[in-house]
Amino acid sequence: MIEVLLADDHALVRVGFKLMLNAQPDMCVVGEASDGERAVDLSRRLRPDVVLMDLHMPGLDGVRATELITSELPEVRVLALSTFDLDENVVAALRAGAGGFLPKDVSPEELIEGVRVVHRGESAVAPRLLTRLIGTFVRAAGALDAGSRRPVPAGVAGLTEREREILVLIARGRSNAEIAAALSVSPSTVKNHVTNLFAKIGVRDRAQAVIVAYEAALVHPGE
Repeated sequence: MIEVLLADDHALVRVGFKLMLNAQPDMCVVGEASDGERAVDLSRRLRPDVVLMDLHMPGLDGVRATELITSELPEVRVLALSTFDLDENVVAALRAGAGGFLPKDVSPEELIEGVRVVHRGESAVAPRLLTRLIGTFVRAAGALDAGSRRPVPAGVAGLTEREREILVLIARGRSNAEIAAALSVSPSTVKNHVTNLFAKIGVRDRAQAVIVAYEAALVHPGE
């Protein structure tokens, strides 16, 4: 069973999510939180598989709660939720370690599949939506002024040419299978490269890798 913790300050939203998730044969809701502080506390005590995290909550918000949970409990995956498709907090949550993002108006089927995807350790962010988010809220390092420049992970400079090529393709929304076809290599070879480059640049998943690629100016919004 995939054990899910719900974190949302609206009781009606929690009720709806709980009904949907508990109706699945492979899921159960193990706890509910109405703010970020409570979400962190329950995550520590319950150790759920997935936290459905609303990003806009009173007190400790969803971004900070995500950061605390993923840093302290790396086995707990966070799926961020927001009312807005284009929300700067989404990028902040992905940087903080969220395994994916879904807008709150997704269908029940998309929500359920998102939970399963994040539980598998994959990134539950639609490539087109991620590209729009990055293009809107993440500026390439070269475009930032000295006072606001975010440091590019040191590991980017240590990537091999093939790893760098794969990172660019990931940032363009390509799956491992599509990358394998584009480079005429096996999917297992791509998987090995992806594992290595993630370790080098210090990211947990594809969503974080895309952010690094944009901040390192390997790709640019609109490409």
